[in-house]
Amino acid sequence: MEDYDIVVVGGGPAGMTAALYALRNGKTVLIIEKNGFGGQITYSPRVENYPGTLQMSGNEFADRFMDQLIAQGVDMEIETVVRVENEGRFKAVVTEEGSRYLCQAVILATGVKHRMLNLPGEGELVGNGISFCAVCDGDFYKDQVVCVAGGGNSALQEAIFLSGICSQVIILQDLEMLTGEKKLADIIESRENIKVFVNRRITGLVTENGELKGVTAADRITGEEQTVYCSGLFEAVGLVPENEAFSEIARLDSYGYFDSDESCFTMTPGVFTAGDCRAKSVRQLTTASADGAVSAIAACRYIDEMHAGVVQ
Repeated sequence: MEDYDIVVVGGGPAGMTAALYALRNGKTVLIIEKNGFGGQITYSPRVENYPGTLQMSGNEFADRFMDQLIAQGVDMEIETVVRVENEGRFKAVVTEEGSRYLCQAVILATGVKHRMLNLPGEGELVGNGISFCAVCDGDFYKDQVVCVAGGGNSALQEAIFLSGICSQVIILQDLEMLTGEKKLADIIESRENIKVFVNRRITGLVTENGELKGVTAADRITGEEQTVYCSGLFEAVGLVPENEAFSEIARLDSYGYFDSDESCFTMTPGVFTAGDCRAKSVRQLTTASADGAVSAIAACRYIDEMHAGVVQ
């Protein structure tokens, strides 16, 4: 068991930013990430909306950030955190691999997973034909035809945004109607370059030389299948937070997100949240980084006040 000032659970942009700010405040920091450092941004082949950077890939962003953190003296582990135990002034972060890390503050930056369609070959096309963020990747499909999977608010917002960039946007909704707000549906109806097909379940991907060329979609009533040709597929069928393991120390909302506001505090003193895992309306690289900074500053202040006797 090793002791740290702060343990950050999650190595995406929020967690890495939190670690950077904590390190620069003179704290010892461990980041525990269960998959790969950088988070979901690593799936993006081009990032063009990060301030001060004309263009970079998600992997380049992650690699540069890791080099920066290593230069600052961070420790990193690839393990799966299964719980955080509250021991009062100290917290114990326990992993599936059997490790137990003692620390004074914890930052939960666990991120979210995009719900996928579970189609053959889908994973290989993420970031190369399949995207989850129109704001991030829409410009790559300028004047091209794209499909949007889903019919809720997120899908409709994606389609509206894409309609200002792409020549045509085709919404494929597997239910009998759009389930998003009427205001959004009215905007969709008013856009001439948006077509809506309901009761259409995407059943497969059409590729050529490793590139997405379209999707196959089946009518849920008749079973008839058709091919819809497109250059890109934007999947907007939901996000999946993975916060249940921490529900005893950080309250969750009805959707499973950490019920924390912009302060990034939780119900447990010394435990903070950051990034897409907390309840929020905008989930972008910049907002994740902002949360990382806020949570780290709060955690450092908590530790300093604890040492000064302000926090018991």
